[in-house]
Amino acid sequence: MTGPAAETKMQFLFALRSKGVTDPRVLNAMEEIDRGPFVRGIFAERAYEDMPLPIACGQTISQPSVVGIMTQALKINPRDKILEVGTGSGYQAAILSKLARRVYTVDRHVRLVREARQIFEGLGLANITSIVGDGSHGLPDQAPFDRILVTAAAEDPPGPLLAQLKIGGIMVVPVGQSDAVQTLIRVFRHENGFEYDELRPVRFVPLLEGLGKDS
Repeated sequence: MTGPAAETKMQFLFALRSKGVTDPRVLNAMEEIDRGPFVRGIFAERAYEDMPLPIACGQTISQPSVVGIMTQALKINPRDKILEVGTGSGYQAAILSKLARRVYTVDRHVRLVREARQIFEGLGLANITSIVGDGSHGLPDQAPFDRILVTAAAEDPPGPLLAQLKIGGIMVVPVGQSDAVQTLIRVFRHENGFEYDELRPVRFVPLLEGLGKDS
């Protein structure tokens, strides 16, 4: 499938709006970035359904409406520098790249980073830097970041990531036990501390330290 038919794309965007993705810039980015190339093998035909799907290394590609809600919650400005922890399929980073100046995305699995990098190059997304590493420690060399997005669940917002968030910055992270429903949290960093918003229940793979077995 080279790309979704017009009717499929309309249904896809309607599903996003009906789940609360209303920001026009986010919807435009999600219309521009075809989810198809990020879903491989037997699940490829389900790429345009609003559901999470398995990918390599025991990970998942999040359902599009959750990607949209997390992206919307970041309130991205065109000059922002973003850190994404958990590259996965690369779909979320590709959408962020349409909204921000620069995206750094980190994953502990070599294979996922390599495959995502190939897709980014194929789509001409030159403002994404993909890195193999332990995302729970962030990227101190590139800090601070205007926005940080974590696509794996932590028991608490990770301290190293909070420290790498600019004053005035926003982080979105799923928080809770990995085997239960988690809560999507939005963190605002102010001059005198952090403010936390609870957004909605979600379910993500756990945020793990170290590198994957394939590294």
